Amino acid sequence: MQDRVYFLLSEISHGHVFIIIAHAILVMGIILMIARFATKKMQLVPTGSQNVMEAFISGVISIGKDSMGEENARRYLPLIGSLGLFIIVSNLLGILPLFEAPTADINFTLALALIVFVYYNYLGIKKNGVINYFKHFMGPVPALAPLMFPIEIVSHLSRIVSLSFRLFGNIKGDDLFLLVLLMLTPWILPLPAFFLLFAMALLQGFIFMILTYVYIAGSIMMEDEHH
Repeated sequence: MQDRVYFLLSEISHGHVFIIIAHAILVMGIILMIARFATKKMQLVPTGSQNVMEAFISGVISIGKDSMGEENARRYLPLIGSLGLFIIVSNLLGILPLFEAPTADINFTLALALIVFVYYNYLGIKKNGVINYFKHFMGPVPALAPLMFPIEIVSHLSRIVSLSFRLFGNIKGDDLFLLVLLMLTPWILPLPAFFLLFAMALLQGFIFMILTYVYIAGSIMMEDEHH
């Protein structure tokens, strides 16, 4: 990827870390503009960007409703919706030639996964207490606790790997696919591939949100899980 042109940022620095941070800041700027346009003239019957954002919020709530109910889905909407919107915009930015998706960097996706990991464990401990929360890791049968506890610990730690590498692998793969495609074919012919990459960018964002909802639901609804 060293021969790839990174927008105008390469004129400032050729460092990959700088490129990723700069594009992450660009993504935040885009999201702020979207939020500004969507809330500039709020209407009872939404149109334009307001309609798009309301559809997105409704979609996020419907995702969480199945795993934790509508009330909890709305409660955790700010975090999960923000993560999802940031991931989707980042993924879509990477589709544009001369831009780099922040989510195509493993360090960035790892940071997002750690945010989710720390947050859902914090919620679980806050709601159930430290002892009850980790007691849940020991399984329903005390005799199996020495076996179940390390398995549960490894299972929870593997969620960090799952969240970060799934997102990174898919977006990085799309990035390389697009690069090769543009090198081998004229600009007009890859248009169908752009639609496929667009769909994948949205899908990866929603998968991240679904898994986050599931992890939070598992940490705060342990009693329901037993029943």
